[in-house]
Amino acid sequence: MASSLTPPPLPMELHAKNREKVLKSILKHLTDSSRPHHGFLFLQGGEEQTRYCTDHAELFRQESYFAYLFGVREPGFFGAIDISTGKSMLFAPRLPSEYAVWMGEIKPSSYFKERYGVSVVYYTDEIVGVLQEEYKGSGKPLLFLLHGLNTDSNNFSKPAKFEGMEVFETDLSTLHPILTECRVLKSDLELALIQFANDISSEAHVEVMRKTRVGMKEYQLESMFLHHTYMYGGCRHCSYTCICATGENSAVLHYGHAAAPNDRTLKDGDMALFDMGAEYHFYGSDITCSFPVNGKFTIDQSLIYNAVLYAHNAVISAMKPGVSWVDMHKLAEKVILQSLKEGHILFGNVDDMMTERLGAVFMPHGLGHLLGIDTHDPGGYLKGPERPKEPGLRSLRTARELQEGMVITVEPGCYFIDALLIPASESTKTSKFLIHEAIERFRGFGGVRIESDVHVTAHGCKNMTNVPREIVEIEAVMAGATWPLNNTS
Repeated sequence: MASSLTPPPLPMELHAKNREKVLKSILKHLTDSSRPHHGFLFLQGGEEQTRYCTDHAELFRQESYFAYLFGVREPGFFGAIDISTGKSMLFAPRLPSEYAVWMGEIKPSSYFKERYGVSVVYYTDEIVGVLQEEYKGSGKPLLFLLHGLNTDSNNFSKPAKFEGMEVFETDLSTLHPILTECRVLKSDLELALIQFANDISSEAHVEVMRKTRVGMKEYQLESMFLHHTYMYGGCRHCSYTCICATGENSAVLHYGHAAAPNDRTLKDGDMALFDMGAEYHFYGSDITCSFPVNGKFTIDQSLIYNAVLYAHNAVISAMKPGVSWVDMHKLAEKVILQSLKEGHILFGNVDDMMTERLGAVFMPHGLGHLLGIDTHDPGGYLKGPERPKEPGLRSLRTARELQEGMVITVEPGCYFIDALLIPASESTKTSKFLIHEAIERFRGFGGVRIESDVHVTAHGCKNMTNVPREIVEIEAVMAGATWPLNNTS
């Protein structure tokens, strides 16, 4: 299926506005703390990496904070913003003449100035002299460097490093929290890129759904998705490693890694869980569709699927600024537990199940995460409550209240994972809720996840993802119907 979508132009104005936003926040912080308004925000871009000891260079993708501020696609750059003037500077690597033989034209500095819309461009071997000359303060020039903890990865951002840094004063604490908080709320230009990544990824998911057949390999479906988003969307990068899980693999939350490489053969009666999202000009999408590989839901598959769908829809209906994300997670859990009770998989009082954290047995991951330049965009625990400690809740990537301008995934799931079900069946606190014969029937079922990317608006939210969700829609598309469905007949 061809696409009606056209990749949008790359808006370098977006990065200029990002720089303005960060500079305004930095200046407010300095004013509030009675500090002088001079120095440079200084970041180092990503470096090209080779595979182990070989000369094979992996496909480069820019470091995310640097991408946010400058939009530079090439490796080896540094960037600075003069706090006192707002002047933006890029420092490009000075390439040797033989580069032109193997890699193509060596671009002049004027090319990068025009392409990336910055004030000036110099070379990396000029950093020390340029910053000393531009500095308007007294004493050593001050560099605000990026250094701070990413609460999703538990890794620290690495501050810039270059020869001659000893002639500068450095600040390692100011920039990271301010820059990270700026990334939390998305501008209209950012939303347009995220929307396109959603549009092309939604289209690709529909294509995969329509072409899924018993007997195929999981990686064939991954290949279809990657082909469609690149062929028709110009998306060379994926937001993350594709999860193309069927059967029992759909209960493996991060399936698709090197030890489980999307290589199972699809069997009649399997459920598929396909979690895939394309990236366009650094901004990503994150979409999960679940459906039977033969195109027809069984009674059991419908039960679990609808439990998750009801949770997905209940959360989206309740989302608006000021709503606690922890409360949204609990809402999703409660809806799923109620459905499992009505489906005679659980029995007892649902509130009691919530107290004993039974929901974490069936949905051990968090409800969703901030989305933007990173699939798990940072800022989840910069403000608001600390990370909860209870099972399930401690997996939340944010405990914040929702704010207008956030983009966050809504991805409830229900899985039958032996590593969780066996301890739950042996615990006096949770075993009393399980109908063990029914649980046994679902051993090997795998799981269901439904994931959409949602923009929090002034009075509610907007679902940016457009794929079949209702059972009747999925079965129709898998039988060959167009999407969206034509409901005029």
